[in-house]
Amino acid sequence: MVQIGCDLPSARWSVEAATSHPSVLAAVALHPNEAPRLAAESADQLDSALAEIAELAMHERVRAVGETGLDYFRTDESGRAAQHYSFKQHIAIAKQVNKPLVIHDRDAHDDVLAIVDEAGAPHTVVMHCFSGDANFARECIDRGFMLSFAGTVTFKNADSLRAALAVTPLTNILVETDAPFLTPAPFRGRPNASYLIPHTVRVMAQTLDCSEDELCAAISANSERVFGPW
Repeated sequence: MVQIGCDLPSARWSVEAATSHPSVLAAVALHPNEAPRLAAESADQLDSALAEIAELAMHERVRAVGETGLDYFRTDESGRAAQHYSFKQHIAIAKQVNKPLVIHDRDAHDDVLAIVDEAGAPHTVVMHCFSGDANFARECIDRGFMLSFAGTVTFKNADSLRAALAVTPLTNILVETDAPFLTPAPFRGRPNASYLIPHTVRVMAQTLDCSEDELCAAISANSERVFGPW
């Protein structure tokens, strides 16, 4: 598994966990909603936190920079400048350490693509908990991005997300939990965890009209290609 750190305490812990457990890799970043909080304390606070993320990102067991990006659902206009700044700094860090970038994108599709296009994408970009429609999926695929699908793809009202999955090549697909959130059907309302991944993968295989074995083999190969060997 890949353990994601979303603020300094969880980023530090993620590195410790990946160092202690051979089955765990880490990714580190400041979540988009963390950036405005730090910036509200002081500009120095945000820059100091970004500097530590850059240092942690160099660790051998850290295989990606993320999740970073934009979240317009929980952050209003007043915090977006800090999110944009933090996102651009994370893109620079990912390129500096030559590791994949994991993007959190909530209600901010156009701005996410605009910032990545302006800054220049790292060699590998993962769209965490992909939430767009088929048109947005094509935009991401055209840029070579990996699309990571979570339990939301099993929800009854997620037809547009399944349509996005249906146009995604097997070579661009990953799967995740976002635990403890986004628990797949029929277990919505319970905490999510890795043991529920099969429910997500079964729906994904049905949507893609391929066998579960074929999809699992592709996901395993893609995961190792993106994050390296465990």
